[in-house]
Amino acid sequence: MLSLERPALDPERFRRSPRECVLGVAAVAAMLEDAEEGPEAIAGEDTGFVFVTAAAYAASNRAHIEPRGSNVYFPYTAPAAISGEVAIEYGIRGPYGILIGGPTAGADAIAHAAEMLEAGTCRRVLVLGVEIFEECADLYDRAGGLDGPLVEAACGLWLEPGEGALTLSRGRGRRGGAGGARRRLGEMLACEPLAALALHRASGRQGPVEIHAAWRGETTSLRWSHAPYRARRRAA
Repeated sequence: MLSLERPALDPERFRRSPRECVLGVAAVAAMLEDAEEGPEAIAGEDTGFVFVTAAAYAASNRAHIEPRGSNVYFPYTAPAAISGEVAIEYGIRGPYGILIGGPTAGADAIAHAAEMLEAGTCRRVLVLGVEIFEECADLYDRAGGLDGPLVEAACGLWLEPGEGALTLSRGRGRRGGAGGARRRLGEMLACEPLAALALHRASGRQGPVEIHAAWRGETTSLRWSHAPYRARRRAA
């Protein structure tokens, strides 16, 4: 298992926030830095927000339920806790959605964001995925059934209307993620499709781009007729 360290954010603002919330905030900060934009670029009612995870709420729920826990963690057992922290931190006030599930839910989150843009409900959409495992490592070891190794991840994706077409399809069976995200990086559950897009972007390849997310015998595929990202800016 590969675990992410708790990011060094404002110690007063996030003093009681669990690691999964802090990682979500840090992932959006990294996304903005990569886009060379400030927080004001995503603040307001024009930004939609879709959060997706399979495991991020397990740690807070366990800390609250077990005797070693504390009522401090009770607010973070709610499905809206992480997305709420991120929305507050960045002033996001547009339409939002929360999806809970594995890699196919990650692909569905991207597709749902595209539908929000097509419907004109917002000008941009932030898709955020967070998966942590360390606090429940013994439970995952006992449960089995995952490909492993488990790799914690926090991924932010900024979407705007673009060119070409995005096609969503569903089927049965397992297919590898785009660029072999699971094979190359490990099991990241809902963050896998977001990581697959990052690998595509890093490769510099243009469209069409296709990713496949498999979970519990189901496969969800996304195909872009054009590359769904801008080329990285080159230093002068």
